[in-house]
Amino acid sequence: MGYVLGMGIGIGLLLVWSGLTATWPRPDEPERERPRTGRLSELLARSGTHGVTVSGLLGLCAACGVFGLVVALLVTATPTVALVAALAASYVPVGVVRARAGRVVAERAAAWPEAVDHLASAVRAGLSLPEAVAGLGDRGPEPLREPFAAFARDYQASGRFAECLDVLKARLADPVGDRVVEALRVARDVGGGDLGRMLRTLSAFLRDDLRTRGELVSRQAWTVNGARLAVSAPWIVLALMAMRRDAIAQFGSGTGLVLLLCGLAVCVVAYRLMLRIGRLPQEPRVLR
Repeated sequence: MGYVLGMGIGIGLLLVWSGLTATWPRPDEPERERPRTGRLSELLARSGTHGVTVSGLLGLCAACGVFGLVVALLVTATPTVALVAALAASYVPVGVVRARAGRVVAERAAAWPEAVDHLASAVRAGLSLPEAVAGLGDRGPEPLREPFAAFARDYQASGRFAECLDVLKARLADPVGDRVVEALRVARDVGGGDLGRMLRTLSAFLRDDLRTRGELVSRQAWTVNGARLAVSAPWIVLALMAMRRDAIAQFGSGTGLVLLLCGLAVCVVAYRLMLRIGRLPQEPRVLR
């Protein structure tokens, strides 16, 4: 328990240091988000959790790992099983953010055709580009209202359309959003008489792609569900064995630790491989 207590104190000090060294925006400045780099940063941007930093996410992972270690030690009294439980618990925050990112991406992909139609209608009605973009914060599809409402606040505070578009693109972190933003930027800088026609054509392409992708996702659902069931089955059995300390004590040796770690590695590799085989190709962000 002394080791667990020392690890908990270390994690607490890490979280305090992370909070003290974070950079906060000044109250008199509009909230701005610069483009992020790194896989975790991109994941946070796609999930819509813009108030969470990478260091904060890593600190939460460490805290969850310590919590899982303590709980597993109290239940099983087996350090090797507790170590595997800590590794699994430390991944929980990343898994939650990843699931949220997938849900947000799917919702925004379904909402983009309607949003592009709103932009095309606003441009055809004679509204200025800033007014058309800001209007999506009130009249656009629900999954996209938050980033466009933030754009409206930024533009009212600064009046700099190009910089506000950069911040909007960082908030969206979406290849379709990148294309729409760059089209609006070109139309603003050099003039675009065909902007409405281009937006309507883009909306038609997005609807076709969304319909085709929906059919493929429904057909591959059995692959993802089978992968999850195959990976979770042995660990459900291990959790049931943990209710009996005489049975779980067999994993308390070095050989038991090697067996658990090898099983964990095999499950992770097999699960990621099956997901990669059944994954649909995603459009890359080439205009970020």
